[in-house]
Amino acid sequence: MGYVPTPEQALEIVKEYNKEPFHIQHAQTVGKVLGKLAETYDPGGEEYWETVGILHDVDFELYPEEHCKKAPELLRKHEVDEDIIRAVVSHGYGICSDVAPELPMEKLLFAVDELTGLIGAAALMRPTGLEGMEVKSVMKKFKDKKFAAGCSREVITRGAEMLGMDVPKLVELTLHAMQD
Repeated sequence: MGYVPTPEQALEIVKEYNKEPFHIQHAQTVGKVLGKLAETYDPGGEEYWETVGILHDVDFELYPEEHCKKAPELLRKHEVDEDIIRAVVSHGYGICSDVAPELPMEKLLFAVDELTGLIGAAALMRPTGLEGMEVKSVMKKFKDKKFAAGCSREVITRGAEMLGMDVPKLVELTLHAMQD
């Protein structure tokens, strides 16, 4: 088994290749959401899941055209465990990677990556942010294709299907994880 960084160490790796505050914040958000979801899906694995979430877009800022293709090279420089690298690459399945998510954590990463962006954008539109936000208001934004147009509804829907749940249930899980 290779090196399994702590979430703090993972963030330092991300910051080595990403300078844009939005990308760093997104890494932290996805990490926190995955860590929270691990409480249900893999109790005891919270820190590991958070690390994977933080690292998922490690190559995006420097290599947007080679996203998920450069990540293995960057992470191997840090001797990061191959299972983490596989999970990171699988989040781009069907978009920029042919590695299919298989484990629950990989499927959740695939699904929540885009969804955290949509929920985050919705929170920016509210004076109270995430506080008091409900699933129905997120679903209203989900159905509005013009709102946060860069967040792929297709990817979110495919992610929910991979997990055997409908989109509102995935929204509920992700929203509650973000609110925590």
